[in-house]
Amino acid sequence: MQFQIRAFRATSDSKACDKFIAGHAHVLETVGVKQVTSSGNQWKYHEGTFAIIVESMDGSKVYGGARIQAADGVIPLPIEQATGFMDNNIYSMVAKTAERGTGELCGLWNTREVAGYGVGAFFATRVGVVIAEQLGLNSIWALCAPYTVKFAERVGCVIVEELGNLGTFYYPKIDLLATAVLMEDCIQMQTANPFEIERVKSLRHNLTQIVTETVPERKTQVEIAYHLIITDAKKDEFKLVATI
Repeated sequence: MQFQIRAFRATSDSKACDKFIAGHAHVLETVGVKQVTSSGNQWKYHEGTFAIIVESMDGSKVYGGARIQAADGVIPLPIEQATGFMDNNIYSMVAKTAERGTGELCGLWNTREVAGYGVGAFFATRVGVVIAEQLGLNSIWALCAPYTVKFAERVGCVIVEELGNLGTFYYPKIDLLATAVLMEDCIQMQTANPFEIERVKSLRHNLTQIVTETVPERKTQVEIAYHLIITDAKKDEFKLVATI
């Protein structure tokens, strides 16, 4: 199959955000989840949120996506809203990482039509790491469903065992498990799979390219057109002074 993946500040493309929101909501409904902290629609108005959207090559159909929400000291990260009442250590940990620029990869989803192609679970995750450099984010948090933990670890995330029950929480409902992970250095990527380091470097060097990719752990190949230049990105925009 062929896809294009675009990255942009949420406030710069309202129509694309609306498509993202509708698609994500539909996917959640199919698994019996009405709302999670990252699935509301207020993020489309947030200057610190950047959307990653996976579309058909002509842009007429949305297959999935993810978001990077930068910690701006105003709106808590989704992981703080989701887990803070269960373990308030998340607040001080996020505040500490925010000193050098941090954010959260959240809202990952894909349609059943493209299940198995790595669209939401993997390629959108990789793109989140790619664009972190443009945004001046040194670290990335995420709250992963069980099947996405391995993809997060592949790009360099580590389970934060100091939170919850060795990093796990019952979320977004009592019969679903989520794992808190952190990529402490998403610039150098020292804990990432060597292949991922090279792919991320390649994409950062050339943010607009068309590549035939192989889905990890599968022989499936997809052609992806990457459009990852965020024209209004500022590397010093999200460096915060710790207040906790």
